[in-house]
Amino acid sequence: MKRVMIIGQPGSGKSTLARLLGAKTGLPVTHMDHIHWKSGWVPRDHAEKLGMVRRVQARDMWILEGGFSTTYAERAQRADTIIFLDVGLWRRLWRVTYRFFRYFGQSRPDLPDGCNEGNWREMWDFYKWIWNTRHTARTKAQRLLEDHPHATRVTLRSIAETNTYLERLHA
Repeated sequence: MKRVMIIGQPGSGKSTLARLLGAKTGLPVTHMDHIHWKSGWVPRDHAEKLGMVRRVQARDMWILEGGFSTTYAERAQRADTIIFLDVGLWRRLWRVTYRFFRYFGQSRPDLPDGCNEGNWREMWDFYKWIWNTRHTARTKAQRLLEDHPHATRVTLRSIAETNTYLERLHA
């Protein structure tokens, strides 16, 4: 395991798994939200994001978690391990709500400084986006796994499965 791609819908636990996996393996972790956003929720332009992702995936070792599906195919081609966190909708909505309140007024560890939680309007829009993409995003992730049989493909559906996976890495 040298190049790990972690995918899943919002609230599935991608950032947490990336941090835990990075600590366990020593692989460097890149959170896609650091690529998507500049401080203060300023979005990067497409070309800049694309360049940043390509620089990360060109390295010998990495854990890269998160979206930017434009790069899924080339990222998956380079990955030796693809982990799909296939967590149910209601669990994910709960987690997104929890982290909103937990980090209210501050930035989460997987976001750039100045990307503070606390905008109710944007949170409502985020809920709607999660709802509207719940089927298409899952289908896209499943297809990605099917299309890249060269990689070790792992699907985790719960905290228990994730913990078991992490425990077995050393075994």
